[in-house]
Amino acid sequence: MPIRAATTADVTAIKRVARASWRADYPDVLSRETAEEGVEEWYDDEQLAAEIERDDAVVLVARREDEVAGFVHAVVVEDRGTILRVYVHPDARGEGLGSQLLDRAERELRDRGANHVQAMVLADNEPGRAFYEGAGFTLEDEGETVIGGESYRECVYGMRADGG
Repeated sequence: MPIRAATTADVTAIKRVARASWRADYPDVLSRETAEEGVEEWYDDEQLAAEIERDDAVVLVARREDEVAGFVHAVVVEDRGTILRVYVHPDARGEGLGSQLLDRAERELRDRGANHVQAMVLADNEPGRAFYEGAGFTLEDEGETVIGGESYRECVYGMRADGG
């Protein structure tokens, strides 16, 4: 499946994938209202367009049958890359698309000077945690994130950018 850098024309499609993913992944973690509020907050059109255009951001999309089926959003600050989100539309899961997006993002972060890569995921998102653990990431820390005005536990996974 082709993976390419996102453009501002992809904002609506990225938001569609995020909304479908949050509905599928978080029904026991977030209320429907909180999930909707979170998507609107985290994927605000203007904010997302600005992220796509940032020099220190890596925002990639994967296409399947002429539609965006997944995306990854990461940033690099100095020598540390942080993968903020990897989402694949529920209809496109099980085809290795998430792993392809993750691998490409890691390469781009390394190319931009990152020697350590972190990934953030809600602690209660067991499939997300298994995804990062299966990719060789290890749990390094825990923190909190705010969604819809509520605080949620978040896991911080890490891996040196050379895979070690």
